[in-house]
Amino acid sequence: MSDDDGQDCLFCRIAAGDLPAHKLYEDDHILAFLDIHPIRPGHALVIPRAHHVWFEDLPEGLATRITTCAQGLARAMKRAYAVDRVSMFYTGIHVPHAHAHVVPMHHVHDVTSAAYMAEGTERFATPPQATPEALQDAAAGLRAALSDVAAGG
Repeated sequence: MSDDDGQDCLFCRIAAGDLPAHKLYEDDHILAFLDIHPIRPGHALVIPRAHHVWFEDLPEGLATRITTCAQGLARAMKRAYAVDRVSMFYTGIHVPHAHAHVVPMHHVHDVTSAAYMAEGTERFATPPQATPEALQDAAAGLRAALSDVAAGG
């Protein structure tokens, strides 16, 4: 836990159920949900429920749990979106709460910083917000693919 207690943290509020999210996976320690500003449809975030500002401060077991969840999401995304690659990375740009991005890659440059540089190189821009319908469809498709992956299919 960092010095920041997370009381006003957007992701802590999502983890607590105080704000809505298109959840893909959750357990007592982590939560995976769709990013509302996706690089590509299906772009998900995996967060620890406990507030940690920096990913390097995550306890090893928690970091491993996040990565294992991201691997499951990647398998589901490959199935749901017929992509060869899925990227997983931490940035910590917009929300000061450790979070892994899991992005199905339709193009080699999907996870380059170009997606964030629409307003120039001096600051990071936010990709356009997805519609509620697009998020609902992406969540339904990924949940189905996760069920298939979990069943060994």
